[in-house]
Amino acid sequence: MLLAAVLLVGAFNIAFAANPFAPHFASLSRDKVYLRQGPGYGYRVLWEYHRRGFPVRVTASYDAWRRIADSDGAVGWVHQTMISDARTVLVVGKGRATARLGDDRKSPPIALLEPGVVARLKACQPSACKVEVDRTGGWIDKKRLWGVNAGEVFE
Repeated sequence: MLLAAVLLVGAFNIAFAANPFAPHFASLSRDKVYLRQGPGYGYRVLWEYHRRGFPVRVTASYDAWRRIADSDGAVGWVHQTMISDARTVLVVGKGRATARLGDDRKSPPIALLEPGVVARLKACQPSACKVEVDRTGGWIDKKRLWGVNAGEVFE
């Protein structure tokens, strides 16, 4: 009996080590999302979001709840049904961000995006990401985007 318990605990530890939670970016899936102080409906509401698609960083998981952080540094818990795996980014910084035809700074500009614009994330290279807003796509310097890791590269 003791040996079975030791084997069960060992198997659990191996399974947990193989699948640890990894923080990742996601977006809000609803137009109205409550950010709560803790992982449950009984916890106080800290903030109310009113922007479907707004990017967030998921930093922890507890049962059906996810701890998130936003671009302003607000941290709290939301129910998993309020989060989507769809990747979006937020334009940040001062002044308009230039969206270019290619990922090179010498590529011609095609649009200017105001800080606060939420865009769908399509691809990333080392220094720029391709985003889309209102069916128009372009490459923006990563330093002007919140919702993507500095070293993240994907097609």
